[in-house]
Amino acid sequence: MHLMVNTGLNNNIYQSLVERKHRQCKSFAVLIDPDKVDDQSMEELIPLVIDAGVDYLFVGGSLVVSSYLDDCVQLIKQHTNIPVILFPGSPSQISKYADALLYLSLISGRNPELLIGQHVVSAPFVKQSGLEIMSTGYMVVDGGAPTTVSYISNASPLPSDKNDIAMCTAMAGEMLGMKLIYMDAGSGAKRPVSESMIRKVASCISVPLIVGGGITSPEKAYLNVKAGADVIVVGNAIEKDASLIKEMAAAVHSGATNVSSF
Repeated sequence: MHLMVNTGLNNNIYQSLVERKHRQCKSFAVLIDPDKVDDQSMEELIPLVIDAGVDYLFVGGSLVVSSYLDDCVQLIKQHTNIPVILFPGSPSQISKYADALLYLSLISGRNPELLIGQHVVSAPFVKQSGLEIMSTGYMVVDGGAPTTVSYISNASPLPSDKNDIAMCTAMAGEMLGMKLIYMDAGSGAKRPVSESMIRKVASCISVPLIVGGGITSPEKAYLNVKAGADVIVVGNAIEKDASLIKEMAAAVHSGATNVSSF
């Protein structure tokens, strides 16, 4: 019976995403890879994300070879009320201390293990976690360089210039019941997802659209939300220069006032 209770209570994060989209409020998320941080770096990062008004903290990575996931999430929860959303590279990357989980199905690839196979195996553990589960159509877009996610997934990314393929993939994901669409050029991408592709996808779906990978400047973040992205995710750029957080957040939030035409 406790599983039913957990499921019934947990829909807050998704509702916040939907409501923000409805109000044309753009969201900024910082991606934290547990393999690349420790207590000291987290204690330096947390005040920065609070001061910048970051909306969501995504925690996860393609590998997560360290055992720092639980400690990382708990440290965040001790010092801030910012929602913590797991962005898992595999079903084993679950922490009960987080608020929600992006339950990723790699709809851009043709690897059955990442479309449904791993989900079948992980479903009982995910259900028992008590986390809010958000089914997410995950679309990897060619960022101009081999990425960990493309290697691990053993699946070809979407060509960066094939906007119609991206549009149809996103439409299919939504019609299959995905609550979110996540377009990702990959960590450290040389070429982020183009505004034209974001615009095309955003024009044909009604669920929130998340965009990440290779976004290294506030200007690019701003252009992405102008094109129709609802959530901008930045990780690698902030790992290199944490002072970017405030500028990135300001750019994303300022884009909200000028998106009514999309």
